[in-house]
Amino acid sequence: MFETLRNAFKIPDLRKKMLYTLLVIVIFRIGSAIPVPFLNPTQLSKLMNANSGTLMSYINTLTGGAFSRATLFAMSVTPYINASIIIQLLSVAIPSLERLMKEGEVGRKKVAQITRYTTLGLGLLQGFVYYIYLRNQGVTLFTTGFAGIWSAIVDITVFTAGATLMMWLGEQINDNGIGNGISVLLFAGIVSRGPAIFTSVEQYWSLGVKYYVLVPLMFILVIAVIAAIVFMNAAERRIPVQYAKRVVGRKMYGGQSSFIPIKVTMSGVMPIIFAMSIVTVPTTIVQFLPETSKWYIFFNRYFSYNSALYAIVYFLLIIAFNFFYVTIQYNPHEMANNLKKNNGGIPGIRPGRPTSDYIQRCLSRITFIGAIFLGIIAIFPILIAGLSGINIALGGTTLLIVVGVALDTSRQLESQMMMRHYKGFLE
Repeated sequence: MFETLRNAFKIPDLRKKMLYTLLVIVIFRIGSAIPVPFLNPTQLSKLMNANSGTLMSYINTLTGGAFSRATLFAMSVTPYINASIIIQLLSVAIPSLERLMKEGEVGRKKVAQITRYTTLGLGLLQGFVYYIYLRNQGVTLFTTGFAGIWSAIVDITVFTAGATLMMWLGEQINDNGIGNGISVLLFAGIVSRGPAIFTSVEQYWSLGVKYYVLVPLMFILVIAVIAAIVFMNAAERRIPVQYAKRVVGRKMYGGQSSFIPIKVTMSGVMPIIFAMSIVTVPTTIVQFLPETSKWYIFFNRYFSYNSALYAIVYFLLIIAFNFFYVTIQYNPHEMANNLKKNNGGIPGIRPGRPTSDYIQRCLSRITFIGAIFLGIIAIFPILIAGLSGINIALGGTTLLIVVGVALDTSRQLESQMMMRHYKGFLE
């Protein structure tokens, strides 16, 4: 990968794109350090230290520390991701939206515009929820009178503006940089938490002899998880396809063998994000309830980040959403029809319905394996915390994002370098 970066930097066009991406990342990190006004930084620091190892700590890792400091980019790209999820789900239920997605470039632009407006609405809602949470925890400086109303308006507006600006920065990387913009910003935020992770490891190391064994084991497990992610990211099931020969004029077409690749982790981290959006609903509702309420006590006990029920529900939702995501992305009947139109077929399988059923069976088996893998990766930090008492900020999902983005960006650089060096394109 480092060899790819070095070779790409020698090409002027790619060097400009890489430097542009780096500039956007620098802007993102600067925005992550600009605090929102009317908040008590000392009280905020105490609050986040008390929530170490919880869901708040995990969200803070995804935002690169911006969430714990309540800065301009505290919401990070979560409103945009949630908006994209909602639009994808609605495209299944709303025929007009589904038609827009199939109308080529014009339709995609309209869908992108709808996603932007949805992001703005979700950013406003999440900013409001976050402000209420900070106010209930005594972090806000003003809570009553005109000062309280004004500080609420300013803080919520700043949170929303930060989420919208993050979406715009991601789009700029897509247009002028390298890689997927939103993924690159997530990658930058997670990597920026590296020093904090080493600090927490040092604290555990100083606690006693017990952690002299547990901390090295944790590092070995993290390396094993990274290796598993790299392996599963490249793993695929190849369905063989044979095309029949046909003569058009004086030329003969077809006759070659090919395959349909089905990746084991074809849905990426999307099922994890789907599931997290659901399991965080109870903890969001808690922020609006008094601490003496029975519902507050119930949600805190059974839906806290480290609880067994949370892990089980999270795991099952990931499996369910993985199947759902694959279902809306892949249509075996359409794939079978395309093969038939192009005089292709799977050896030993009749065209039409039998081919469709065979592809569906292959998809179901591969999807199940990928869903189990994603579920284990997602609950990995919860299991580690329950067994060893070590709350690691760099959990399975963050590792999945970091490794996936690094591999995807490397592949994009390699493909663009190949296009610039391949003689067939130059001639």
